[in-house]
Amino acid sequence: MKIIVAAAALGVVVSGQKSSGSAGRNHLKRLLVVLLVAGAFAAIGGRAFAHHSFAATYLENQSVTIEGELVQFLFRNPHSFVHVMVKEKDGTMVRYAVEWGGAGQLGGQGVTRETLKLGDYVVITGSPSRNPEDHRVRMASLRRPKDGFGWGQRLGEVVD
Repeated sequence: MKIIVAAAALGVVVSGQKSSGSAGRNHLKRLLVVLLVAGAFAAIGGRAFAHHSFAATYLENQSVTIEGELVQFLFRNPHSFVHVMVKEKDGTMVRYAVEWGGAGQLGGQGVTRETLKLGDYVVITGSPSRNPEDHRVRMASLRRPKDGFGWGQRLGEVVD
């Protein structure tokens, strides 16, 4: 007589011969451990693949500096964004989206949702987008000249 052990949630079905005593229980215990470990790896691995690669979006080996008026500050996880209106060389105004660290990471570095205000004039240096038409930058440093506030110059102030 066969016993069928099904883990419907994982979509795994294992069948084996019915055995009596501790051998049968040990087999089921091992199966349960394997399923739990596989489930843990699937849960952890899913999160790792959900996060994008900065190198896929930005030219990590290049640097640009933009400056202009802050028009939006999104302080959130997994990444915060600073939106800046920048006057291009030809005189046109372009809105740049600057990717920054998450709220949890920045909070540990003293940055809060109150740190930047709409209308602040900021100077930002970072990696440009692989597609220039996107007008995106991955922040490496930020300065606010009016009061000397800065981020990205001290140890640990990096975007992860």
